[in-house]
Amino acid sequence: PTALEGVLQQSDILCLLNHNEDRGILARSKYGAGSLKLEVDSTGLKYSFEAPCTNLGDELLEGLKRGDITTSSFAFTIDSDTWTKKDNGSYIRTINKFKELFDVSPVYKEAYPDTSVALRKLESFDKEDLTDYYMELRHKLQ
Repeated sequence: PTALEGVLQQSDILCLLNHNEDRGILARSKYGAGSLKLEVDSTGLKYSFEAPCTNLGDELLEGLKRGDITTSSFAFTIDSDTWTKKDNGSYIRTINKFKELFDVSPVYKEAYPDTSVALRKLESFDKEDLTDYYMELRHKLQ
């Protein structure tokens, strides 16, 4: 539960699609401030952001609506960890302290199946409302 203490405020964290910075960013938390909101609770690390009105943001929203994107991943370095051998010969890795967090990413294929990502707030809009909303935003941005 304390493995991320102080790390979020000391890291420049990007929200990327599939850990791919070359495609652009969805949101950013630079040393605890920005468009990416991060929170640690008893379950783990949670993140939230408003999808940008970009091709990447549109791809993410469509992937979430279709159910193509259902999980998350994150990139990090470790300050300290412990490996414990189980009776069956497998190991359990416990991360005691993260060193730095680089990104959080909605992903198509996860490394850890206990992660999730979900679309919020927009679920109550129908497709026509969303199309009108995005068209209005695009016109304001041009």
